[in-house]
Amino acid sequence: MLVPVVCLLAGVGFAASVRAARGTDLRPQSNGNLAGLVQAAERDVHTQEQDVADLQRQVSAAATDAGAGDSAVSQSEAQISPLRPAAGLGAVHGPGLEVVLNDAPGPIVGVDPNQLVVHQSDLQGVVNALWAGGAEAMTVASQRIIATSAVRCVGNTLLLNGDVYSPPFRVVAIGPSAQMQKELDASPAVHLFKQAAEFYGLGYTVDDQTDVTLPAYTGPIGLSFARAVTR
Repeated sequence: MLVPVVCLLAGVGFAASVRAARGTDLRPQSNGNLAGLVQAAERDVHTQEQDVADLQRQVSAAATDAGAGDSAVSQSEAQISPLRPAAGLGAVHGPGLEVVLNDAPGPIVGVDPNQLVVHQSDLQGVVNALWAGGAEAMTVASQRIIATSAVRCVGNTLLLNGDVYSPPFRVVAIGPSAQMQKELDASPAVHLFKQAAEFYGLGYTVDDQTDVTLPAYTGPIGLSFARAVTR
């Protein structure tokens, strides 16, 4: 008597699985591959970045066309244009500093592996010291830093503007080299990293740059934030 009941329940289960899967695998193998997921997400980000760049070019072209026949729009464009480089939306060049941070070349017996990699606090310490030293513009891993940029690390990889970067991490800042160097020397976070570099073999170099060109930020500039749900 139980056989028909079991068969009925099994049939209901199979039907529910088919309906939920809609012809796809409920547990595809790719979902278990973290590296594959990250690469897929990166490709998606790059595609969307390209779409954003295309839309920004269309907006700029439309604003230019509108300014040609509207004095109010033309006046607004003239006021905005000088502010774009300072906001990170225009390419800039000038003298400055290049700071490169890198992981230790290999494992050391008896040493915690976490001591041999560049951490988020190390990068943030360098970035903050350069801003404090009067940096006018900055890139990290060739990505322009703007007011909404966040330097985040997961393990020994950097997450910045939707992309993932591996060491060495190259930080370039345009500004007064002497003052920026002074702030780097005075930074407690940078001092700790320099000590680790000397003891464990991590990489830390600072070089003067007579003239470097930093690209404009081309990603989205809108702010995304959580909203309270009202009932």
